[in-house]
Amino acid sequence: MIKLYEHPFSPYVQKVKIAMYEKNIPFAAEIPNAFSGAPTDYGKDNPRLEVPTLIDEGLAIFDSTIILEYLEDKWPQPPMLPASPRDRARVRMIEDICDTYYEAINWGLMEVQAWRRVTGAGAAGMTQRAQAQTSGMYQRLERELGSASYFNGADFGWGDLSVFPFVNGSVVWGFGPKPGSKLTAWLERVGARDSIKKTLAASAAFQGDMGASLPQMLASGQFKRQYRDHRLEWMIRSGGIDVVIEGMRKGTIRFSEEIS
Repeated sequence: MIKLYEHPFSPYVQKVKIAMYEKNIPFAAEIPNAFSGAPTDYGKDNPRLEVPTLIDEGLAIFDSTIILEYLEDKWPQPPMLPASPRDRARVRMIEDICDTYYEAINWGLMEVQAWRRVTGAGAAGMTQRAQAQTSGMYQRLERELGSASYFNGADFGWGDLSVFPFVNGSVVWGFGPKPGSKLTAWLERVGARDSIKKTLAASAAFQGDMGASLPQMLASGQFKRQYRDHRLEWMIRSGGIDVVIEGMRKGTIRFSEEIS
């Protein structure tokens, strides 16, 4: 059976899970030993020490977009990509902006609100910036959705599974789309799908099993948050440069591994 190395909170994992559920691909999920920053055998499968990684017939595939492309190539039915080259390019661009720009907003909110790397006026200012940026993303997504039922067009697909984890993340942080908006109607529509329900159920179950508080996990060295390019950019331009410096000083953040 296919193995998916994951973390249930990861939006990158969630979009892969949604695709696999939509295609009825059986898989076994496992959380890897990859988040403390210490050397681990998992690095042989994924040199970034991040999730997701898909293991199929001995082949380790990392990066959520590459995994989605592999799934589409090997299990083409039902298709997640639209039929025309134009629409395929369009939904891939939607995915890219969500994976880079949008992901960093929700990730930054977690740094501030859950990991509590900054408090007081600093936290309030960064949260306000994130809320404004989220509002801008909603305007962009509403234009992309237009009058269609789905980001893919008439049917659910690649564009929708790429957007959902991030909009849902905004809802978690209290910055969901406005009631009555096209984006809210879309969110309700896709939220009724079994693939979405199963993915969210796994996240809810994991959250219920969490023990120590997140700041304690940082202090103990149990967990180091990875500051990849778009996340580092968000921190710096959203008022968090001191958070980065302190995290480097305390050793509570990590960057991508050097490859050898």
